[in-house]
Amino acid sequence: MKAGLEIERVWLLRGLPKLPEVHAIWQLDQGYLVGSDGSPMGRIRRTVLPDASEQFHLNHKTGTGLVRQESETQITAVSFNQQWPATIGRRVCKKRHRIPAEDLVWEIDEFADFSLVLAEVELPTTDHHFEIPKWLAPWILQEVTLDPQYRNYNLALQGPPPFSGLPPASKSG
Repeated sequence: MKAGLEIERVWLLRGLPKLPEVHAIWQLDQGYLVGSDGSPMGRIRRTVLPDASEQFHLNHKTGTGLVRQESETQITAVSFNQQWPATIGRRVCKKRHRIPAEDLVWEIDEFADFSLVLAEVELPTTDHHFEIPKWLAPWILQEVTLDPQYRNYNLALQGPPPFSGLPPASKSG
């Protein structure tokens, strides 16, 4: 089990930037578990890595804003598949581009169910100095670290806020 602080900054992008060629792409399917009273109980996630292997985790986060408490436990595929149906209506599926830059890894998330692209970076400390990469800077609309509407749990429940800077996704069907 991994436990500790997550120090993360998040930005809303106007689209998917032209990314450096050297980066990994992960496919993430995550669903949120709730208690009988509707309170959040945690997140389950399937991560498909570039080599097509899969990882499964149960995660709990508490707090809001820049610094949150986080614990994560690896679970089995069987456990994930048993719990997945309980997350209907509270899911986020996205493609995550992981790009190393200096001493950090930038993550660009493309959401599958709506037009939204976010950039995230986890920091070792709250006062860690960093530069936004040149390939990313022109695509930033605004920082949304402190805006709870852009947290994955809220996106899973409500979708993106009315103005996300992007045109609405077209739903086929």
